[in-house]
Amino acid sequence: MLSYYFQGLMLGAALILPLGPQNAFVMNQGLRRQYHIMIATLCAISDLLLIVAGIFGGSALLMQSPWLLALVTWGGVAFLLWYGWGALRTAMSSNIELASAEAMRQGRWKIIVTVLAVTWLNPHVWLDTFVVLGSLGGQLAAEPKRWFALGTVSASILWFYGLALLAAWLAPRLRTARAQRIINLLVGMVMWFIAWQLAREGIAHLRALL
Repeated sequence: MLSYYFQGLMLGAALILPLGPQNAFVMNQGLRRQYHIMIATLCAISDLLLIVAGIFGGSALLMQSPWLLALVTWGGVAFLLWYGWGALRTAMSSNIELASAEAMRQGRWKIIVTVLAVTWLNPHVWLDTFVVLGSLGGQLAAEPKRWFALGTVSASILWFYGLALLAAWLAPRLRTARAQRIINLLVGMVMWFIAWQLAREGIAHLRALL
């Protein structure tokens, strides 16, 4: 059964490694050393729920609810535009140290809401877990399916904790004003680029529905 575990581990890693809003947020908070372990835990738990739901039957629900997918898509576009604007505004601030300090004073609950939003309002996460993993894992027998799911969940846990801890370790080297501008600019551009991609997909999806 280990072959199914490693199959799930490698596929999970391939899906989670590309830089997206979730990874960008984990990295950014790790560099700030602000609740980064809590954020990694929330991301891992969210992925666990989505992966298990997708592999054990949830993919059919999403595919039968095109309006639900459209709602998630446009909610994600709005959130990514808002979050990206905040990062870009910090990057363009005349006093980057003050702007960064203000960003670091975010409360615990605001950070929790944000990390849940970048996870659950990202249609790519739903497509990866429900459609890709759900279609592949859902075809397996009961025992291989459990090992496959365990492998994909393991990839998620290893990645998020590794990313958060690595970013925190690099934080002292990246706390210069120039580094903070580059990081916030990168995060803002990633958020807006993904929002643009989602908007294109959302428009195409709405045209198909109408």
